[in-house]
Amino acid sequence: MNSLQIRRTGAAVAAAVLLPFSLTACSDSPADPQAGATAAAGDPAGAGGSTPADALPVDQPFGPACAGVPKEGAGSFDGMAKDPVATAASNNPALSTLVAAVKKAGLVDTLNNAKDLTVFAPTNEAFAKIPKADLDKVLADKATLTKILTYHVVGRKLTPVQLENGSFETLQKGTVTTSGSGESYKVNDTSNVVCGNVRTANANVYIVDTVLMPK
Repeated sequence: MNSLQIRRTGAAVAAAVLLPFSLTACSDSPADPQAGATAAAGDPAGAGGSTPADALPVDQPFGPACAGVPKEGAGSFDGMAKDPVATAASNNPALSTLVAAVKKAGLVDTLNNAKDLTVFAPTNEAFAKIPKADLDKVLADKATLTKILTYHVVGRKLTPVQLENGSFETLQKGTVTTSGSGESYKVNDTSNVVCGNVRTANANVYIVDTVLMPK
């Protein structure tokens, strides 16, 4: 027997000896479901995968005025997320003038029953910038008031990223423009978002420091 035949015979014997051990190891490997569950908990996306989108942290409200939002109850961020937008706003003390205007215009049901809105919601201080005589005149004129309020509403939910350089038709049929990035945004170059990305049951709300006026 030459050296080549000896090497081939030795390799065949080694394979025959190791094969039963290999088969035993393969048959035992999936027998521990707890190990699989532990691995899945440690890697929710699976081995080598990316984290699913719904497992990522949800965007949070941002801006200086967010600090004044109640920490708990119906007027908190969690509370507002459970109610439609007009009801949610009524529970936020910083929006009481806006809520009174919405009621005068008869828009409560319209806003609460709509789906997927974005509302640019002026604070009480925003309304206070308007001379009282002019504000009282507007509040007494339902047609004008409705025109102004519906100019603050876009018929789809907008994310902060979409506000970076945006132009959107409002329910009043006018257009609002938005600009900014990160946690700093402007609407129509005249109004600052002071608390943005506030979620309600049917709308995304961006609280602003100046009342928007349609052209």
